[in-house]
Amino acid sequence: MSFLSHLECSRCHKTHDADRVQNLCDCGGPLLVRYDLKAVARAVRPSDLAGRVSSLWRYREVLPLRDDKNIVSLGEGMTPLFPLPRLGAELGLPDLWLKDEGLNPTASFKARGAATGVSRAKELGITALAMPTNGNAGGAWASYGARAGMSVTLVMPTDAPAMSVLEATAVGANAYMVRGQITDAGAIVGRSAKAHGWFEAATLKEPYRIEGKKTMGYEIAEQLGWSLPDVILYPTGGGVGIIGIYKALLEMRELGWLPENVRFPKLVAVQAEGCQPIVKAFREGKDVSEKWENASTVAQGIRVPKALGDFLVLQAVRETGGTCVAVPDADTMWGLERISRTEGAFICPEGAALVGAARMMLRDGWLDAGQRVLLLNTGAGIKYPDVMTPKLPVIELNATL
Repeated sequence: MSFLSHLECSRCHKTHDADRVQNLCDCGGPLLVRYDLKAVARAVRPSDLAGRVSSLWRYREVLPLRDDKNIVSLGEGMTPLFPLPRLGAELGLPDLWLKDEGLNPTASFKARGAATGVSRAKELGITALAMPTNGNAGGAWASYGARAGMSVTLVMPTDAPAMSVLEATAVGANAYMVRGQITDAGAIVGRSAKAHGWFEAATLKEPYRIEGKKTMGYEIAEQLGWSLPDVILYPTGGGVGIIGIYKALLEMRELGWLPENVRFPKLVAVQAEGCQPIVKAFREGKDVSEKWENASTVAQGIRVPKALGDFLVLQAVRETGGTCVAVPDADTMWGLERISRTEGAFICPEGAALVGAARMMLRDGWLDAGQRVLLLNTGAGIKYPDVMTPKLPVIELNATL
């Protein structure tokens, strides 16, 4: 069962009824899901998880579904976490690890948020939703929406990855494109949802996407024997993943699922040099970011000029002693080549930016060789066929190599 209690505004801390359809607080702040964690701690211990379903729903008590019959699942979660010895040796980080979210249904971490978001929408009686997307989120929410029998409308930039466009249309989404950024798509969705009575499921404009993504934090701790890495590097666009992981860390500490003396990992928000609003705000000591004009990067998932939850990302980074880093596209492409060729892990450009960031941070002295460093790859490289365009030699039928 779920120990769902209420919703709390992340800005003004006003409480809201969790069993009503909700978007933002009256003050405009994103709503966060709260649980009766004392009751959870009495009901379940980490050892009780053994033998449970190998998906994010193994953490059922701290997920927001009242009734299991409303769960919409494609088997998301419990993605592999493994060491990268060859890449680590090359970089000078011998204890380097990867959590690979590309093995989720829909081939990205977006499946987690879609699973909990669509499930809760179904439970609350929502039948039609709409959202802007750079690609992967749209494909995920469209897929889970199809499984739930729900209408899904998407608006995405015209340069969204072709595979994500194909995925969304294949599962029946009502998909549109706009000549602009995801913020422009979001404005269209906002007006259209109001006009048609659709539920607006944009990033952090509904409370339940975070709950799926926070399970990455629970999994990391469980997969490492209820210990934690020293540093987690995370590609940051809208920032829900890093917000969710920090939320999981706070919950696990209150539950007593972590050793009393454990230190939280330093959370590192990695952005692209061509779109780094959160990095700029961090460096300037600000609590919120400013819109980044003319955003451009090969890693389209982190091309978010202005994130609604930027203040929550900055809070998570600062409270864990982390930092924010901007990576040039050239370093991202270098990282994609090196992790693919040394480890056989063909990851997405957003994940590859972490490799470039790790090299930069080691050179700058922010990372050191004695730390356990975790790269959190958010998607599969095969979803980005236009990023790498190999040209193979064509040989004759009677050729010998």
